[in-house]
Amino acid sequence: MPAESSGDDFTEDSALGGRLRLKQPRRGHRFGHDAVLLAASTAVAEGDSVVELGAGVGLAGLAVATRVSGLALTLVEADPVLAQLAEANAAANGVAGANVVVLDVTAPARAFVAVGLPPGSAQRVLMNPPFNDPARQRRSPDAGRAAAHMALPETLAAWTRAAARLLAPSGTLTLIWRADGLADVLAALARGFGGIAVLPVHPRTGAPAIRVLLRATKGSRAPLSLLPGLALADADGRPTAAAEAILRGGGATALAG
Repeated sequence: MPAESSGDDFTEDSALGGRLRLKQPRRGHRFGHDAVLLAASTAVAEGDSVVELGAGVGLAGLAVATRVSGLALTLVEADPVLAQLAEANAAANGVAGANVVVLDVTAPARAFVAVGLPPGSAQRVLMNPPFNDPARQRRSPDAGRAAAHMALPETLAAWTRAAARLLAPSGTLTLIWRADGLADVLAALARGFGGIAVLPVHPRTGAPAIRVLLRATKGSRAPLSLLPGLALADADGRPTAAAEAILRGGGATALAG
């Protein structure tokens, strides 16, 4: 994702092999592979109402809209600066009709209703919540980066509750999390979700997973399924064909099938 200068405070960067060009802060939280993997794992159909929680500058939601046209896309972001960038990025990439709202994911239901997101209004929700444990990892000195990455114990539960409230019956939630926190994610999804599918993501062939992607269905009673893992690189460090098809080619993972 090469960067081009866009003033002192921002850069313009490419994603999906140049399919998307997005402006983002030069310092602080910057997008990466996680957002692309999240988008590639979100199953959508034309006409779906899709909500991204904690959208940042909009990469994941805009990548979904690039893959499938005709979505009613809403990007929810608490940081007004990032929200403004997301709105500009949507326009610059021709994603017509994308709605960007400035709202904390943990806000009460009435706050979501006030911005046009009542309970049961979405078919799909995707999210990349803050997932670094502040008790185990050093907090970034940059406030924006710290807010985007550090999770308190109740963070995941609050985000999954918001997603469950927004989703219509049988709607799906897609999220990405640390692989070593899989038990926490499954516990958070235990109330209100089922039919959970888990896709481990490995940095290279033969290495332990570092991320897990999950798809969960509201109200489902189907059992959990564990899918074959996705390796981003082979044993020699070269990108795998599967990873290249997703990260540069704009393809989908097995979760979106």
